[in-house]
Amino acid sequence: MSTERQRVERVPGSRRARLTPAPGSDPAPETPNGPDAGEPPASGPNDERLRNDVPPHY
Repeated sequence: MSTERQRVERVPGSRRARLTPAPGSDPAPETPNGPDAGEPPASGPNDERLRNDVPPHY
């Protein structure tokens, strides 16, 4: 049984603590869209309308 565990670290000036990376995990974040991050997302038939619609309370 391994005694390596995540630890809780205090962050100065912050109300929240931070966990250290889990043993055996990759602490580097993944890219949001994977290797095709340069390609624009697929567009649907009513995407433009949805982007232009504003809720009545604005």
